[in-house]
Amino acid sequence: MPELPEVETTCRGVRPHVEGRVLTALTVRNPRLRQPVPPTLHETLRGCRLGRVSRRAKYLLFDFGAGSVIVHLGMSGSLRVIDPAEPAGVHDHVDFVFGDRALRLRDPRRFGLVVWQPGAAELHPLLAGLGPEPLGEHFDGDWLHRVSRGLRAPVKHVLMDGKRVVGVGNIYASESLFRARIHPLEPAGRIGLQRYRRLAGEVRATLAAAIEAGGSTLRDFVGGDGQPGYFQQQYFVYGRDEQACRVCATPILRIVSAQRATFYCPQCQRRGR
Repeated sequence: MPELPEVETTCRGVRPHVEGRVLTALTVRNPRLRQPVPPTLHETLRGCRLGRVSRRAKYLLFDFGAGSVIVHLGMSGSLRVIDPAEPAGVHDHVDFVFGDRALRLRDPRRFGLVVWQPGAAELHPLLAGLGPEPLGEHFDGDWLHRVSRGLRAPVKHVLMDGKRVVGVGNIYASESLFRARIHPLEPAGRIGLQRYRRLAGEVRATLAAAIEAGGSTLRDFVGGDGQPGYFQQQYFVYGRDEQACRVCATPILRIVSAQRATFYCPQCQRRGR
């Protein structure tokens, strides 16, 4: 699934091509996504000028003044800038046309979303109640320490809980925990303030490095310009089970926790360090 860096890469890629432009057409070839595309969305948006393009968690927000279109890329979706005349493929479900260019949503699994929220986007149930952005000013080690008190759940689960911090998915949680030298299954409530401060710093650094590298190549993920990401070439642990740790040469282990693959180095990430 495209994670925060992939969504941020898409946001930055499409923004300069469509911000400030008038939507001239909306083509919906298949409205049957995770939720149906609103049938009157073309009537709502045609002739409206797109203001700001932004991201909240793993959602893309397109502000049209009276409301916002909220887009989620699902498991393997992409949103690319194209020539509107480019023939559509079988998995190309929605085109947002802005004169001589368009944003095309391609979603082979149809787990993505295109929904309309009148007024402030943050009022939509998908966004209401989310935790702080990991790259924002309200996220730090003190916050993680405060919201984890009394929790027995593994720290990796807490790090991936969108009510505590948004957008830290499986890949980047594994990578951040390795960089902070914290075992992914260590109970969150037992981790002290200084270790959480270190972890918060590594979350920021890991996500920033991934964004700089253009995200990761996840199945057929591509950014807004159609180019794949390359952060996976820098992975320390994710997907590297049985390979030598880049720091200590100990074989990386893979376990399954909460039905998610978790990768860690048993030497660098010993409990209680």
